[in-house]
Amino acid sequence: MPKKPATLLIACGALGREITTLIDVLHLENITIQCLPAHFHNTPEKIPAGVEQKIKEGKGRFERILVLYGECGTGGRLDEILAQEGIERIPGDHCYEFFMGSADFKTMFEAEPGSFFLTDYLTKHFDLLIIKGLGLDRFPQLLDDYFGNYTRLVYLAQTENPDLDAAAKRAAERLNLNFERRFTGYGGLKDILEDEKDASIDHRLLA
Repeated sequence: MPKKPATLLIACGALGREITTLIDVLHLENITIQCLPAHFHNTPEKIPAGVEQKIKEGKGRFERILVLYGECGTGGRLDEILAQEGIERIPGDHCYEFFMGSADFKTMFEAEPGSFFLTDYLTKHFDLLIIKGLGLDRFPQLLDDYFGNYTRLVYLAQTENPDLDAAAKRAAERLNLNFERRFTGYGGLKDILEDEKDASIDHRLLA
């Protein structure tokens, strides 16, 4: 009888490109990734049901299931579902913590709570996910409604790419926010996947 794949990683689509890259770089053959749509960032109420569906599809097919989502504005509903299903998620309130690490992210966020974040992926797809996703292309008057309480845009850069730097700066200007760039690389996300590789191996040895 074929052995089940070790781990199903259910993740936010906005992190999909970075996770896929790391899986290849780290040779994590024991991890399978399935992503929910990136635009769920704009409608977090859809995240719990989407994750629950992925869990139900994966149960019985994988040795382990892990959710790579922050709380992400679900009002606690995501954690309720995960508790019911007996599934863990990576600790943290926001997906962005996975790049910076929770301690550094918390310090930065507390220093200026009105921070809006972009990653490489979100910068590349800013027009699609943010401008069109929020309807600002059709209703530009909603800009203040969405971003009036923000003061700065923080670009968490995974790569050294002048074109992305320029695009992130333009995004800040378009949202009327101050611009700040912080290079994180893959940061804590790499550590998370390496730890999961070790955990999956240990799980198989103990099975």
